[in-house]
Amino acid sequence: MVLRMDSPAPAIKVENWLRGEPLTAFQPGKLYIIEFWATWCGPCVEAMPHLAELQEKYKDRGLEVVGVASSEDAPTADEARTKLDAWLTENCSYLNYRIAFDFAGEMDKLWMEPSLSLGIPTSFVVDRDGAIAFIGHPMELNKVLPKVINGRWRTSKQAKADDAKRVAEDEATMRERAVKTPILDKFYAAFKAQEWHTALTAIEEGVALFPDDPLIRTSHARLLIHEMRDMRAGLPVMQRFVRDAINQNCVNWLSYALEQLFHPEEDYSYLPSAERFAMGKELSEHILPLLEPPTGDGAFKFLYYPALGKYFYETGDKDRAIELIEVALKSLADWEDGSKQSKRQIGQRLLQALANYKGEQVCSQGIC
Repeated sequence: MVLRMDSPAPAIKVENWLRGEPLTAFQPGKLYIIEFWATWCGPCVEAMPHLAELQEKYKDRGLEVVGVASSEDAPTADEARTKLDAWLTENCSYLNYRIAFDFAGEMDKLWMEPSLSLGIPTSFVVDRDGAIAFIGHPMELNKVLPKVINGRWRTSKQAKADDAKRVAEDEATMRERAVKTPILDKFYAAFKAQEWHTALTAIEEGVALFPDDPLIRTSHARLLIHEMRDMRAGLPVMQRFVRDAINQNCVNWLSYALEQLFHPEEDYSYLPSAERFAMGKELSEHILPLLEPPTGDGAFKFLYYPALGKYFYETGDKDRAIELIEVALKSLADWEDGSKQSKRQIGQRLLQALANYKGEQVCSQGIC
């Protein structure tokens, strides 16, 4: 049975409560946000200050926010719990809501899987009568939560339409995943074993079935060009990837394609330079307008600039390359929700590129 709006809320079964008092049952008359998240999930981390704001704003209306960390990456529960606790201490001084830890996967079985929720962050709103009122991304809570609080949401046509759409889309995604996962499992296993022809057969099946998946297209191009170094087959594949990325007019597509040609830490001396620079020119011309303004609105913009900087540096425009990396560093500094560790790792890579382009040591925010 699918867990959806109006379904009774499942139980709370977790191993530990790392922040706040344990919650054993939903109290009638109270509202709850049950938020599934992980420390490695950028959008989850980005949503946490927003959830803290909602907790503060609506606490007098009976709201309780509960973060459920059920996807931490560690060999054992003890290691995951210790790592999570340290991360919360370092990064979440503002936290004003409960944090539950579930390594055994009980909460996923009770909440995520029955609701067809395929990724995190995912928020569940539990209404005052203990029924599910909303399932979706936490950034949608601003428009939904006030209506739930006022008792108008679950009876509205909009709520019913949104919930039906969510279920239909998630069912379609699950059917797609059932086909895609065995193909990718075969590809990654062969790739790891360096069985290139087996990997190629698998990824070509993926491209035939899912031509609009940019990660599959990226894997196809990377395998042919960078692993097999088959330019006769690889260059036409890369050129089609570039054309499709331009037609998509999507920053992720364009960035994935550009990184196959101008990643700052890769050697591309084996690629035919004329074709490589021609594709780089097209991609850079299309991606730069999509990054305006270069900082501020839109998280993770700093991830798109390193390949652009590499392209301009190799074309001889050193000043433009330096400018782009400096913009990336400014964008990184403006990333309020990133952990200190993530920002430091990305900052080190950007500073290394900047030092290479300037031919001198550079420092920023204590990193040299």
